[in-house]
Order: sequence, then C-alpha cells, then structure tokens
Amino acid sequence: MTEPEILRYTRETGDFSRLLASIPYAGFIGLTCDRFGDDLIFRLPRKETNLGNPILPAIHGGVIGGFMEMSANIYLMMTQDSLRMPRIVDFSLDYLRAGLNRETYAECRLTRQGNRVANVMVSAWQKSRSEPIATARAHFLLED
Repeated sequence: MTEPEILRYTRETGDFSRLLASIPYAGFIGLTCDRFGDDLIFRLPRKETNLGNPILPAIHGGVIGGFMEMSANIYLMMTQDSLRMPRIVDFSLDYLRAGLNRETYAECRLTRQGNRVANVMVSAWQKSRSEPIATARAHFLLED
C-alpha cells in the first residue's frame, strides 16, 4: 500500500496497525495508538530495550522524545484533510520527571492551525495525567 492509501485506511477504519507498521521506529519502540471517539491516546509499552538507565530503571530520553514526536505527527495526520505526511519544523521538549520502566501514555492537542503551519502540544504521563513526565511543542509545515 502507498502512504496515502495507508492513511486513508487508518482514518476510515481506526485501525492503526498498517500505519504504525510503515514506521520502523514506531515498531522498534513498540508505539501503539487507540482512538476514543475523537481522542487519540498513544502508548509506549514497558520494554527493556527502551531503557537508558537500567539502574533506576528509566526510559531513555531519546525514546521519550521520539515517542512524543511520532505521536504529534500521527495525531496531525489523523486530524488533517491532506493525505501527505506533515514535515516537522521544530520540536521543543521539556523533561519534567524520570520516565520509569512502565507503560507511558501521550495525548496531543492542536494549538494553532494555519494554511501552511500547525502547532501541536504533547503531554506524556505514566501513572496520572496530572503528573506528566514530559511536555513538548511541535511545529509542522503542512503540504498540499
């Protein structure tokens, strides 16, 4: 399947398996996505290969960043009319507390939508949404 066909399939069925299988890093870290009405919740499973500090044990910061960036990108693809992947322009990440070796979740919110640029806020948490482990701001260039 081509990229537009995969995206169209995902939008119509809500099945993210083909889309995530087309992104090798998503498979490597174990990223999954579930739709609850109009909301998307992204999940990073507990996985030993995602650890950066095995003594704590804590998830590698790059894995958290990659998880959040991919979540923002997929979120934007699912909420736009275009069948092309948006290009990231800028990504700013704030680590708030250690991401321990447990399931991690992320949700995204579109904060600005223009004709050519979109801004997405991302929050990642483990035990409670009210205690995020990281927040991020992503800026994307939208293609027609």
